[in-house]
Amino acid sequence: MLGQVTVLIDPPLWPRHGRVWGHMVSDQSLEELHEFARAAGLPARAFDRDHYDVPQDMHADLIARGAVLVDGRELVRRLRASGLRVTSAQRRAAPPR
Repeated sequence: MLGQVTVLIDPPLWPRHGRVWGHMVSDQSLEELHEFARAAGLPARAFDRDHYDVPQDMHADLIARGAVLVDGRELVRRLRASGLRVTSAQRRAAPPR
């Protein structure tokens, strides 16, 4: 990984499509978040503007690879503080990339 990045992951609590999902973010750089996700085998389609949706069955592996487990509130707080958070208004204004 480039430099010192903190990749954060919250507990998988969100049921969807027959699985339970959590979120993974960086509090430093989207580029480094993408690099971490690629190395872990997450598909690009799992990225949603400022985070990756991660299935419960990958959770332990992502932590073993260095993702730091935090609760959902801490994850959002750190994402906002980083300046990387995409707000609800921004989500409505622009199509997903």
